[in-house]
Amino acid sequence: MRFLLAFALLVHGIAHGVGFAVPWRLVASPTAAYTTSLLDGRIAAGELGIKIVGLLWLAVGLGFVIAASGVAVRAAWSPSVVATLAAASLALSVLGLPDSRLGIPINLALLLGLVVHLKTGWSLLSD
Repeated sequence: MRFLLAFALLVHGIAHGVGFAVPWRLVASPTAAYTTSLLDGRIAAGELGIKIVGLLWLAVGLGFVIAASGVAVRAAWSPSVVATLAAASLALSVLGLPDSRLGIPINLALLLGLVVHLKTGWSLLSD
């Protein structure tokens, strides 16, 4: 199970690349339009602001890739790192609505899994 979770975290981290690449105009995405606003146009971020948000997407994505390796080797730090990254990713997903709406249930599922882990001792990190 831990390898399945590690793979899911890796894929989630790679998916964060869109949140970086589109604001930096490295790619044009049919599912994520370039914009300089957040929260579906409610907050104007400007060119610089949206690039900073793009860097946050990149940082969290790289964090998920690192966390995936931690989960794979059962590193003691991995649950707290995954919790921090899932919370940050959830915030970015809300800011990026509606394009990033898929990230909201994914991050909520990660956080719920961590709560279950803390409350019951059950873990996806076991074999």
